[in-house]
Amino acid sequence: MSREKPFLSCIVPAFNESENLQKFIPALATTLEEQQIDYEILVVDDGSKDNTIAVLTPMLDQYPLRVLELSRNFGKEAALSAGINHVKNNLTLFIDADFQHPLDAIPTMISLWEGGYDMVYGIRNRSTESPLKKFLTNAYYKFLNFSSDIEIPENAGDFRLLDGKVITALQALPEKNRYMKGLFAWVGFKSIGVHFSELERQSGKTNFNVKALFNLTLAGLTGFSNLPLRLCMGFGALLALCSMGYGIWIIIETIFTGIDVPGWATLIVAISLLGGIQLLFLGIVGEYISRIYTETKSRPQYIIAQEHTHQS
Repeated sequence: MSREKPFLSCIVPAFNESENLQKFIPALATTLEEQQIDYEILVVDDGSKDNTIAVLTPMLDQYPLRVLELSRNFGKEAALSAGINHVKNNLTLFIDADFQHPLDAIPTMISLWEGGYDMVYGIRNRSTESPLKKFLTNAYYKFLNFSSDIEIPENAGDFRLLDGKVITALQALPEKNRYMKGLFAWVGFKSIGVHFSELERQSGKTNFNVKALFNLTLAGLTGFSNLPLRLCMGFGALLALCSMGYGIWIIIETIFTGIDVPGWATLIVAISLLGGIQLLFLGIVGEYISRIYTETKSRPQYIIAQEHTHQS
């Protein structure tokens, strides 16, 4: 099945990427013009503290560019959501502004869309990462997919091309705690992956730190898996059975051998162990409750301070 040439909306989330944007916007525009398609570039400024707006403003007259300026830093998931909610039902490309997503992969992604795929996602090559990071990443995806009713492709990130009907489906999702990789998989549609090697950042340093990675991991687990809660329940039941068995053993031992001098160390270790397990389980349950609480408050995912638009 072939498709006609589309109107392409490019969503570019940016946080303190002014140095990269000076070169990225012209480079992206050149790549898209070579495809001979109509397009727009939508930059979502996620509360940048540098001169991102000052850099982008002159480009408004040079390129079909729009800029959504958020009131503060809401995080990349919220920035992507802002982009999704401000494009029409067009073919949409998600791409980062730091040049790590290769521009030369875009023609291949468009070609696959023209061939009938509704979603084309990039699959990162992790060969340059440390063995520990690769192991942890692989273990995370294995655990998440084992415990979820959907299959989230391993090493698939935000670099992807979505058909208009996929955008419409994503716009209909009201949840506030967003794990976009999971939502992309949840909506379904005919999808295919494209392997790519992530390039070096041209300028600046990544804003994706350990804290952000931890929060994203929790969002994935709590948003698409209830296995942690079931593990708490199962382990609690196992501890209860062990305690009952140990109690029966003490009764039998007392009947036949009498009462031994109680062991203070054993008692303290047992109390500390059970107390720690209870606090851990309460923390897991609390994380789910916290996310329920966030949803019930119905606060917006982001606030737009100003929109800057291309003047044609």
